[in-house]
Amino acid sequence: MNRVRGLSNTVVLIVGALLSRSVFAGGIDETVESIVRPLAAALSSFVFYKLSLFGYEIPWIVLWLAVAATFFTLYMGFINIRGFGLALRLVRGDYHDPKAPGEISHFKAVATAVSGTVGIGNIGGVAVAIVIGGPGAAFWLIVAGFVSMSTKLVECTLGVKYRKYNPDGSVSGGPMYYLEHYLVSRGFPLMGKGLGRFYALALVIGCLGIGNMFQSNQAYVQFVTITGGDSSYFVDKGWLFGLAIAALVGVVILGGIRSIAAVAGKIVPFMAVLYMVSAVVIIAMSAEHIPAAVGLIVGSAFSLESVTGGMVGAIIVGFQRALFSNEAGLGSASIAHSAVQTDHPASEGLVSLLEPFIDTIVICTLSSLVIVVTAYPAGLMDQGLQGIALTSAAFEHHFSWAPYPLAVAALLFAFSTSIAWSYYGLKAWTYLFSEHPVSENIFKLVFCGFLALGCMIQLEAVLDFSDAMVFLISVPNILGLYFYAPEIKREVREFIDGVNRGDVRNYRQERARASKA
Repeated sequence: MNRVRGLSNTVVLIVGALLSRSVFAGGIDETVESIVRPLAAALSSFVFYKLSLFGYEIPWIVLWLAVAATFFTLYMGFINIRGFGLALRLVRGDYHDPKAPGEISHFKAVATAVSGTVGIGNIGGVAVAIVIGGPGAAFWLIVAGFVSMSTKLVECTLGVKYRKYNPDGSVSGGPMYYLEHYLVSRGFPLMGKGLGRFYALALVIGCLGIGNMFQSNQAYVQFVTITGGDSSYFVDKGWLFGLAIAALVGVVILGGIRSIAAVAGKIVPFMAVLYMVSAVVIIAMSAEHIPAAVGLIVGSAFSLESVTGGMVGAIIVGFQRALFSNEAGLGSASIAHSAVQTDHPASEGLVSLLEPFIDTIVICTLSSLVIVVTAYPAGLMDQGLQGIALTSAAFEHHFSWAPYPLAVAALLFAFSTSIAWSYYGLKAWTYLFSEHPVSENIFKLVFCGFLALGCMIQLEAVLDFSDAMVFLISVPNILGLYFYAPEIKREVREFIDGVNRGDVRNYRQERARASKA
């Protein structure tokens, strides 16, 4: 009873603070910024430190992720091609055993993970990449998305294999568990637990920034845009929008992964189709420019001389945008995939191949084509537009109302990313503290509070710090993937062989035969 009363008091205090406009008027954002800014600057300067490569500068973290993705693609024998058809059959439910341990289906697992990666960066980030790296960046973005599929397979297979089964039937998994297991099984329990805690703590911090405040802030900006811009009723009511989106997210995440996956399973297909259809229509309206655009993209990708840095510059920017977008190598997606119902860890690894394909190869490529076939011929590249403003202008070139479905898609992207990252943060939180319902509810309350906060005050230093923390965790995660590589290669080979021999039951075929009998 005392614990419940204490939690209730905490709720009242936090909600009261969020509703108090005077708190923010007092300059809390400036105070927080002044404290966090030095830490954020120091961490960002390390994580995104640029190395000189062939006369060009590239953040070492991008190189770290790109090398890993290329290695796993080669080491796994181009599993991103060989396993693609099987991945589609798995997500369709061919081999889904409803009695297998876990909480959600293959489809819902990949939908949840995709909702965490498909975000504002797929719309605005691609535009930034093309402005900086030229049209050739779009080509290398696709290449990066292709090799990233292999990294996802390795980390998501591990997430399922080393997940923990809780007394209430739920499961918990992710890098904190498989990194801990690797060291504990080799006689280093303290190091294992320490590494797991470092990953979990960094992820909790990261989820409150990149997967929370940034998303709600961008959602608020898009909402104001479609409700009148500067004349919108909500232009100075970030607190109201913040509380509304916090309430919506709160309703979803209270139900745990089953609720999150159910919502993601509906939102992700809708928002993806909405954006893709809109993009295809815009591209079709500029059909006469498509051949020249493709030639420009390919030519710029291999051009040695260019005002945007030529081939190397395009590679750097393309890979950076792709890896930042699909998050392959961070390990976060493996947390969602760990909840899948399966007895075969490699089955979910194969399903995860689809994430970078959808996020980067499909959606980011469509964004690239919209810009290259429209913005270049229309002269929009010379108007100083950046990010989502450039993409929006490309849509608006053909239809004055086109930015509205784009803004709706962006709103859905931000909302879905928030609910996915709430689960990532929750599992990191429970790893650090406990799986007790009170512990879980405290995190959910804090997460929703930060969502509301993101619409009310600008904390750029906090966002920079969380962004750096999220990418810093790729260092131990990638090292773990290298160590586990032989085991994962064997796991995947045995599963595929089992499917080919018929040892893995095809439930879809069995149901079809039963219905005909």
